[in-house]
Amino acid sequence: MHDFCFTIPYGLVLVAGGIIGFAKRGSTASLAGGLGTGFLLLIAGYVSLKAFEKRKNSYFALILETVCAFVLTWVMGQRYMETSKIMPAGIVAAISAVMAGFYLYKIVTGGNHFPSAAAKAK
Repeated sequence: MHDFCFTIPYGLVLVAGGIIGFAKRGSTASLAGGLGTGFLLLIAGYVSLKAFEKRKNSYFALILETVCAFVLTWVMGQRYMETSKIMPAGIVAAISAVMAGFYLYKIVTGGNHFPSAAAKAK
């Protein structure tokens, strides 16, 4: 599986969560955090997708995705520990931890892999 296949939906979920947090509670922190990290992830996913279309890897995008996921895991994990609220802090921390693990796996295995010419012919 390619990183952009998960990064773009992950970014959209964060953007939507920020907007919902602002709409329900008037939380500008939710809006800024959700839009900020969500758009960073959407940009990284788009850059990775465009690189993949050229049969290349964008390590810049992969590092940016990894950093965002680790930061969200840390920040939202701290918030969960302080408040014990599953929604949104616990959920975002858990999803971000899974995504950070996925991104680390992608880094260790060399990024996105491309099908060989023989595999395409089948």
